[in-house]
Amino acid sequence: MDLLLQVLISGILIGGVYALISIGLTLLFGVVDIVNFAHGEFVMIGMYASYWTWVYTGADPILTLVISIPVMFLVGVIIQKYLFTHIMKAPALTQIFLTVGLQMVLQNGALMIFGSNTRSITFGWREATLKAGGIIIPVNMLVAFGLSLILAGVLFVFLSKTDIGKAMMAARLDRETAMLMGINTNKVFYIAAGIAAALTGAAGTAISTFQYIQPLSGTHFGLMAYIVVILGGLGNLKGALVGGLLLGIAESFGIQYISANSGLLMAFLLFIVVLIIKPKGLFSPKEAV
Repeated sequence: MDLLLQVLISGILIGGVYALISIGLTLLFGVVDIVNFAHGEFVMIGMYASYWTWVYTGADPILTLVISIPVMFLVGVIIQKYLFTHIMKAPALTQIFLTVGLQMVLQNGALMIFGSNTRSITFGWREATLKAGGIIIPVNMLVAFGLSLILAGVLFVFLSKTDIGKAMMAARLDRETAMLMGINTNKVFYIAAGIAAALTGAAGTAISTFQYIQPLSGTHFGLMAYIVVILGGLGNLKGALVGGLLLGIAESFGIQYISANSGLLMAFLLFIVVLIIKPKGLFSPKEAV
């Protein structure tokens, strides 16, 4: 029983991080209608932003959020303005090619600048654990999970309680009607892209507390985010949260009960089973939060 609970808790903790990354991706798709295949590389940039902040200031990794979040918000706005704006009405294949190209540019740019060496952030509680009976909970994973839930909660409150958030939701549900009601959709798109990137940057900071940092670090997390977004229902924020947790649990069970390399296999099996039963995902695409 202790082993089962340990596997379940481990899955929930990493699933919370997957959910945070996926919420950013699904927000971008829901509002801007762009599937960003470079989303995992945004995680990598967030990891490096935290790493270099730590190198030059010695700040606790959680405090580096004051750098990674605004930096990634700015990155998201710039990419929306100079890239995504020009392909929003383009065929899906054009969007895919551009974002895959962006992914390659970011990966190879990071390799040129930082090299292929792995790096890590050293801090006092990196190896700390909490014990309850036979259950061991890594503190860094618990902090990453808590951060993910807090930021997801802040986003949901922002979308449902603020005027800008409500404008984003209106544009998400019906872009043309939102424009007719006087909503500045370009501004909404910039903010949505910035928030999506900022959430991903925050996820990068959280991940840097328990994983090594290198230019290909974001590839796995980007892949898991795509699975979660489709699993939960394209553009559905609640679905991204639930899907992320389920995917983390499936991965944890695969690693424990099949082999160390079977986490992704179990994630794909869950993905296939859900889509066979519910082809549109767990929740209705683009429904309200």
